[in-house]
Amino acid sequence: MKNWKNCAVLAAFGLGIAWGASAQETSNNRVNAVTDWSVFVEDNPTQCWIVSSPIETVNSRDGRVVAVNRGDILMFVSYWPEEQKLGEVSFTGGYPFAEGSTVSLDIGGTTFELFTTGESAWALPDDDARIIAAMKRGADATMSGVSSRKTATRDKFSLLGFTAALADAEQRCTS
Repeated sequence: MKNWKNCAVLAAFGLGIAWGASAQETSNNRVNAVTDWSVFVEDNPTQCWIVSSPIETVNSRDGRVVAVNRGDILMFVSYWPEEQKLGEVSFTGGYPFAEGSTVSLDIGGTTFELFTTGESAWALPDDDARIIAAMKRGADATMSGVSSRKTATRDKFSLLGFTAALADAEQRCTS
């Protein structure tokens, strides 16, 4: 079972969420675990999110696999009912992304581009629902990005339990 003791709480920031050290909190409010996904809920204001860590990570530079130090690598779907953000897809790569870069998300051959800021990446608001629909149908999701040090990363996430965890979070934060 994954250790979610240090899972970061989503913090409001402009168009999306920020994972900067100053905006980070920790949460021990896991309310459910469904296979590879966990559900967290916070009150005041009400926030719900599901989160998973990768089942496989590959880091490479100049075409060769390299060992690198990375922080938490997590994929999220979040609900912020007070801000009308329902089903926001995001990713934290555990390193600062290259400035101006995007992260590619592949789910069963369908690709989406996420924009980056610091160590975080978000789907465009118009893509959230399409990504979630693809995740419900898929077996895994792969995030590919480039760090500020030009290291290419590929993180594969299992989607086992995704649909049930998503339904739980939706029920808790949208009803």
